[in-house]
Amino acid sequence: MLNKLFRQSDVPPEYRANFIHLYLDIGWFGLLSGSAINFLNVYAARLGASASQIGLLGAVSAMVSLFLAIPAGRWLEKRSVGRAVFWTSVLYRIGFALWIPLPWLFGSQGQIWALIGISLLMGIPLTALSVGFNALFATAVPAEFRAHVAGMRNVLLSIMFMLSSILSGTLLEHLPFPTGYQVVFAIGFVGAVMSSFHLYFIRPLKTDQPPSAPAPDLVKDAASPRRDWRASLRLDIWKTDYRRHLLVLLGFHIAQYIALPLFSLYMVNNLRLTDDHIGIGTALFYLTVLLGSTQLRRIVQHLGHKRVTGYGVMGLALYPILMALSTQVWQFYGFSILGGFVWALVGGAYANYLLEHIPAHDRPAHLAWYNVVLNAAVLFGSLAGPAVADGIGIATALIVFGVLRFLAGAAILKWG
Repeated sequence: MLNKLFRQSDVPPEYRANFIHLYLDIGWFGLLSGSAINFLNVYAARLGASASQIGLLGAVSAMVSLFLAIPAGRWLEKRSVGRAVFWTSVLYRIGFALWIPLPWLFGSQGQIWALIGISLLMGIPLTALSVGFNALFATAVPAEFRAHVAGMRNVLLSIMFMLSSILSGTLLEHLPFPTGYQVVFAIGFVGAVMSSFHLYFIRPLKTDQPPSAPAPDLVKDAASPRRDWRASLRLDIWKTDYRRHLLVLLGFHIAQYIALPLFSLYMVNNLRLTDDHIGIGTALFYLTVLLGSTQLRRIVQHLGHKRVTGYGVMGLALYPILMALSTQVWQFYGFSILGGFVWALVGGAYANYLLEHIPAHDRPAHLAWYNVVLNAAVLFGSLAGPAVADGIGIATALIVFGVLRFLAGAAILKWG
């Protein structure tokens, strides 16, 4: 089966081991995502969490990453990126095991705040993992194969997400609360362990190791008896053309994450969906992610990563708008199908769009600043979304946030 995931005639033998482990990594991560991660906010909503508390679940990890991204980038510059990614993934994914015993230890509100605290701690290794994995992907996959590998990873992620979300929804319907969620969290932890196992075997390619070329501020700093604090922050990056890409992606991620805390609340409290309905809906979403991912390489070759990202982000506007207008479960299934296809384009293209504009010799520092931008957007969005919904109502807020997504996509096309 693995040999069929990529054309053997297209892939030189020296790349195949990395590709296979990247595929297996994302497959197991799909198990984690479709089970534990997918149902975390739903579990919090069923415990009685407020919109602000669900927002905090996403915000606390982003807050940690916002402050640690630049130090993490400098830390990665001094280490083997493959080993660093593996060990930070291990430390991060231990946190998923801590979700399992919470119903035995705390009441409803205690569990909600414990989940927020665990997410805060998990954010520390996640910061280095997020910066490091993009750098590892860039060094482990030649540029001409990145769209192909990203597309195939999306295919496997979609398959595993579909299977695990349907399985999780079925288990949650037949097992008592909260035992069902403990089983789902345990399934997710198994996926986390196996994903880290395969990360261990991904190796940077010798052909993708360009000579080191320190940035201008660092060259100046080497001749100075005192370290310039601006060199440590790598503010020189904001003087390059790369800043335009950071700013348009900041707009995209704000528009993306400002709506996320509201989805689970709307599904549970407004649409009155069961766990089985939610599992089927997310499975349909990832079914169309799978179908869209099989066409990603062809679409990118025709339009390029920037235009695929921009048009895709504009298409993402439909998901929150259609959710706000829905009252029936079949409507939820319908916009899940549409949203999955659009996300296949965005999820497969935007990281490669970013990598196209990063110097090969300076990836950790540039990716660290992207991580700062990403987590600033997650932090702002996770807190602002529930606050706006409290003021204007959840349905109206979803429509407004959909419009923001459309404008973010237009900004990528114009200024990206």
